[in-house]
Amino acid sequence: MSIKDFVILKQLGSGSFSEVFKVKRLSDNTEYAMKKVKLMKLSTKERENALNEIRILASVVHKNVIGYKESFFEESTNILCIVMEIADGGDLDSKIN
Repeated sequence: MSIKDFVILKQLGSGSFSEVFKVKRLSDNTEYAMKKVKLMKLSTKERENALNEIRILASVVHKNVIGYKESFFEESTNILCIVMEIADGGDLDSKIN
């Protein structure tokens, strides 16, 4: 997989080292959330945490937890992409508020 296999529909959020987008996979027109982590800006410990996030997401399968689909590294931009199910109803923070 690569970023070329997806089309970005809109930005859902951003933080210091990452951005989350609503994307559509071109092969089957399925919509997902894609977190793009800028690895160049991360310390060694933060890079390890990003990889641990993938391991944890991949290991948890529960109806109340956003499902992990895949991840890949874009060498040209040094960005780690994590593809997950999309929460069409919004995030937990917006539900609480």
